[in-house]
Amino acid sequence: MKILLSVLMGFVLLLLCSMEGWSANFGKGLRAYKKKDYETALREWIPIAEKGNPEAQNNLGVMYLNGEGVDPDHKIAMKWFTLAAEQSVADAQNNLGLMYGNGQGVKQDLVYAHMWWDIAASAGHEGAAANRDLSITMMTPSQLEKAQDLADKCVKKEYKGC
Repeated sequence: MKILLSVLMGFVLLLLCSMEGWSANFGKGLRAYKKKDYETALREWIPIAEKGNPEAQNNLGVMYLNGEGVDPDHKIAMKWFTLAAEQSVADAQNNLGLMYGNGQGVKQDLVYAHMWWDIAASAGHEGAAANRDLSITMMTPSQLEKAQDLADKCVKKEYKGC
């Protein structure tokens, strides 16, 4: 029992230390990004994004979308947005809606754009709600029904593989 408790305490300590590292690296990257020091932001965010930090993933998506410190690459932006969206980041879900709505990195598809905007709007993202509402004016009733069905299925799959 004593050994199990020691192992458990060691694991908790390791977990706390790794989360603290995420926080420190994310903050340093954010400060650099705000100063337009994109090289430092990338250096700080890429390792933690690769380890699963969803906010860093979303921010890398923004950088690749806008060509900040990197050549613009919509496919890489989609990758990072998708990883963050799968972890319930409403900004990333809204960004995926924008990518689908504008045909950036994917074929333009209002059904999938509406799906992502609806999901993000359900999480309280006001911009996504506005985008969703605007997209409705450009969709047929069958497209809208399909988008809503896809959104329901995506939520049930916890945003994985949408």
